[in-house]
Parts: sequence; structure tokens; C-alpha cells
Amino acid sequence: MRTLCALVAIAACSGLALAQVTIQVPGAADNTLYDDPAGQLSNGAGTAMFAGNNAALGRHRALVRFDVASAVPAGMTITGARLRLVNSAANLAPASVSLHRVLESWGEGSSVATGGQGRGAPPEPGDATWLHRHFPGVLWSTPGGSFNPVASAATIIVGPAAYSWESPALLADVQAFFAAPAANFGWLLLGDEAAASSAKRFSTREEPDRARVPILEVTYVPAPPTLLALVALGVASRRRRR
Repeated sequence: MRTLCALVAIAACSGLALAQVTIQVPGAADNTLYDDPAGQLSNGAGTAMFAGNNAALGRHRALVRFDVASAVPAGMTITGARLRLVNSAANLAPASVSLHRVLESWGEGSSVATGGQGRGAPPEPGDATWLHRHFPGVLWSTPGGSFNPVASAATIIVGPAAYSWESPALLADVQAFFAAPAANFGWLLLGDEAAASSAKRFSTREEPDRARVPILEVTYVPAPPTLLALVALGVASRRRRR
């Protein structure tokens, strides 16, 4: 035990203090699920995505994904995560929007809705819809998206502004995305689907104003030195002292 403590002290004195780094990871994909029983609406390449209920158009659920494993170097330990989205909806009524980890893969095709984009557009190949994970042939296990019913984080959305989601559960999601990229299906944004007019509109990665695109802020440090590395460091240090 005394030897291990000495090696840890050597590591600290040898400049192995863990340097914290924070990066901004841009969105890799996003889309909107529009509550259409026929699964004929999407907005894969649109500049807006929606979460909540629209009195005339029904429920909307946003999907967003970030390629964490490509942005964070291998061997790092992720210690912090925060999602930032910009709301541009004119709807000023406060509404909670919660973040839920998606359990199946989904797609972002080339569909683009017109106008305010709240009505969606006919899906293109690969698009996610209320029924499809990848239009036209691959369906969700559950219409409306397959996701963890327990929220990873939630935020109250009011007027147009930038909003953040941050919690220990969200951090755990991001750590899992980093550890197992093949199971990174991102999050679904679930708004207040009980209120008649609660839909919130968020900018997507296709938004021309880059200050408004979805951003996942990730903080990481190098993984702590292993015992073998500490032993090697101790040997090297003793040699230098001779």
C-alpha cells in the first residue's frame, strides 16, 4: 500500500495531473415525428424540429443524435455533458420538454417541410416518421418512437431563447454513447402532450445560423493512469535519480 501511494505521488509530481477539456459536439442527425397514423410525415432536412402538442396538428416529438465517439478521443473519461437547443417558437406558454434516450436506430432523410414546418412533409427514403424508424420499410417497435419512459433531463421552455438540459442521467447517457457507439441512438424530446397548444420549435443542424444549431457540450479528462503505468513511471523516475 505504501508503494502504491508513493507511485501515485510520483505520478502527480511528474505532470500526470488530469487536464480537463470541454468541447462542443455538433448534431449528427435530427428529425420530427408527427402524429400521423399513416406515417406519411417527416422533416429530415428541415431547419426546425418540434416537441409538444399542436391543437390542429396533434403530437410532435423531436429526435436528435450526436456522434460522441468521433468527437472525444479514445481513452478519455467523460465527466460532464450538457445539451443546448435554441427555441424559436412564438408560443410563450411555459411547457416542460424532457429528454429520453432512444432505444432503436432512426433516420434523417431529405424531406423538407414548408412554411413554419409544423405540418411536416412527405417522407423520403430513410426518414423517421411516427410509424417508421427508416421509411418506408423499417418500423418502430412502438408507434411514436421507442424510448426510455424515464426522462434523462427536463427543462421548462418559455419564449424564444437558448435552453440547456443537464443531469447525472444525461451524463450517464453520453458516457454510454461513448462506450458503445453502435447503441447511440440519441434522444427524443417529449413535450407537454396534454395541453392543447404546447408545441415548441427548435433549430436543427440544418439551420444556416450556426449559433442556433444543436450542441452537446462534453467535458472529459484522460483516463486515470493504470497501476502498470504507475509502476513503469516509478521505475523511470528512480532511474533518472541515479
